[in-house]
Amino acid sequence: MDRRTKKALLGRLERDAIRICARFGLEYRVLEAERANVKRRYGVCYSDGTIRIRLRHATSGKPLKYSSLVNTLCHELAHLSHFNHGPRFQALYAEILEWARRERIYQPRPVKRFVDEASFVMVSRPVGASPGAPTTPKKRPTRTNRPPLAPNSSAARSAKTGQLELFG
Repeated sequence: MDRRTKKALLGRLERDAIRICARFGLEYRVLEAERANVKRRYGVCYSDGTIRIRLRHATSGKPLKYSSLVNTLCHELAHLSHFNHGPRFQALYAEILEWARRERIYQPRPVKRFVDEASFVMVSRPVGASPGAPTTPKKRPTRTNRPPLAPNSSAARSAKTGQLELFG
């Protein structure tokens, strides 16, 4: 990433950070890019109000999506009020992120849902992903023409307890 692109990206993040801080009564000292050699975190908030955010993926080195940067920004801004990951921090972080979503600051990529015909399992795949891309299993759709379950089968036991069994 060249210097001009990095500066423009940080400027956009700065404008969004100012909007978020104004809404939630937060105040930070400076927002800057994390050093390239730091591999263990995507962002950090120091007690003096300095916030650093990684702009590139830790292993691939590719630039991160803006939605990932905003997510990290919201996380670090929540640390301005709570320097831990406790329930109050989690609640504030969720509130900031939801507000940023409503204000169209945080716009994660939509996920397309469909039924995988081979296994009758609902899966999620990012929009535009190829059919062979990894998927996330979701709840099985109900089928009215399915034969009754054997009384002592594991599927029958999980149906009684309300647990979902994806792999028989």
